Amino acid sequence: MISQAIIEELKIRCPIEDVISSYVTLKRAGSNHLGLCPFHSEKTPSFTVFSASSSFYCFGCGAGGDVISFIMRAENLDYRDALEFLAKRAGITLPDDRARDERGVSRKRLYEMNTAAAKFFRSALFESDAGGEARNYLTRRGLSQAVIRRFGLGFADGEFGSLRDHLKSCGFTDEEIIAGFLCKRSEKNGSLYDIFRNRVMFPIIDTSGNIVAFGGRVLDDSLPKYLNSSDTPAFNKRRNLFALNYARSACSEQLILCEGYMDVIALHEAGFENAVATLGTAITPDQARLIAKYTKKVIISYDSDDAGQRAADKAFRLLADVGLDAKILKVEDAKDPDEYIRKFGPEKFSELLGRSRTRFEFTVSRITSEHDMSNDEERVKAIRRICAYIADLPSSVEREIYSAKLAEMMELDIENIKRDIAYTIKRKKAEKKKEDHDRLIRDTMGISDRVNPDFAKRPLAARLEEAVLGMILSHLEYLSSPVDGKPLSSDDLCTEFGKKLFSFIKDAHENGGFEFGQLSEGFSQDEVSRAMKLFLAREKLLDNGPGVFSENVRRLRENAVSSGDGIDDIARLISKKRSE
Repeated sequence: MISQAIIEELKIRCPIEDVISSYVTLKRAGSNHLGLCPFHSEKTPSFTVFSASSSFYCFGCGAGGDVISFIMRAENLDYRDALEFLAKRAGITLPDDRARDERGVSRKRLYEMNTAAAKFFRSALFESDAGGEARNYLTRRGLSQAVIRRFGLGFADGEFGSLRDHLKSCGFTDEEIIAGFLCKRSEKNGSLYDIFRNRVMFPIIDTSGNIVAFGGRVLDDSLPKYLNSSDTPAFNKRRNLFALNYARSACSEQLILCEGYMDVIALHEAGFENAVATLGTAITPDQARLIAKYTKKVIISYDSDDAGQRAADKAFRLLADVGLDAKILKVEDAKDPDEYIRKFGPEKFSELLGRSRTRFEFTVSRITSEHDMSNDEERVKAIRRICAYIADLPSSVEREIYSAKLAEMMELDIENIKRDIAYTIKRKKAEKKKEDHDRLIRDTMGISDRVNPDFAKRPLAARLEEAVLGMILSHLEYLSSPVDGKPLSSDDLCTEFGKKLFSFIKDAHENGGFEFGQLSEGFSQDEVSRAMKLFLAREKLLDNGPGVFSENVRRLRENAVSSGDGIDDIARLISKKRSE
């Protein structure tokens, strides 16, 4: 365990506003700071940093906690690794924690193991006879020795245990090798075998220079063509991008988003060092937010087949959600950017980038290609789909411009186009209103509450429990305040989450003092966020005095022994929730 004194020192040296400002552009709002949430896509800031309590909370997605909780979420770290991250930032050395091994494989060990594996793969590529075919493949793809070495490319031979034997000779355990997705255990005899075999290997390097994972491409016709590391304690494919470690210093004007490793490397070889690729999956919201940290404009360079077009459509949507200007590259007279550059040269490719299409142009082209525009019925369907796309645009100026363009393209009266768009907007608003009403009922009843599944069993009692816990988080002295002769106990609470939270706060308070950040060690991030929500819900109410606390405890105790929540009580809850 790291002492509370050291944790407090970390927080003093790492003010929450300074830390979060490295990830989010914050603007002062009174005594607090506002910004766009880094954990979900939004256009209106709902992410708030509370300077007085050194905490944060997003009123959009519910993420909340202290600076430690923030780093755990932002960097995908566990509690100890988040402390080490902040300690490095603050210039503090944490004491060695021998009990750490009980929690599993550390991220640091996986970094060291991945480095050893990358060196092994590189040696196999350049120094072994088995790597000859891989060297020939890379040469045929037009890659120079310099770019091959720069990206740390390597080769995994066809043996079942060569990497395993090497890593074990370096002192890595079976558990570490399995956790790093470098080997699997055979179901037949229980021995380890290499996951990557007979493949060109691509190290995936984060922006701090750590090798976090690998991708491998086959040299024959076997499947899968590309094999990528699964998520590990050191790697989350949804939050990383291939070659961002290089591209981040060259993409301030624009970034090129590709589908594959070879596309990226070929572009870097040709001088376009602002290219990155997703890691075997379509772009994710986390990757879109990551891109937004480094650039404001993205050129999407995806395949022109159906899968590529669907992926591009998703990329447009996610990039727009984080405020990025995106266009799509249409490669002419070549199958991909690599072939185009070989045929016409880098200067012509730069001109091609300048002719990239907007999302509107891409959407219209894709929709019209899926309909027979010479057939009136099909033409109407296509126009309706385009109108639905325009109706979803948040800007009235954009809707005005694209309505005029659509009317001109389809040779229609613009007023008819505008009427269809207005009707679509009205219908979607009605659908959203119904959806919001249904969600309000689900939230009030606690239906599908993953953090507190017991809520739905006794919603009224659970609401009272939340009020009591929120006041305790704000006023720790209430832990020992007697109500009708006895202080609150876990037996007075009605949900397992409430009992767990209360017991943790009480134990910490009695053993050196409770600090909100301590929750990060014993609770999931969603549970920490719920606790922050309870705290803020009471903080914004003016009256949280002893009388209010005592009244809520009495009502909680009464409801704890009652047979259930009446329908009238639930109706009052819904009415109260609607007015909040």
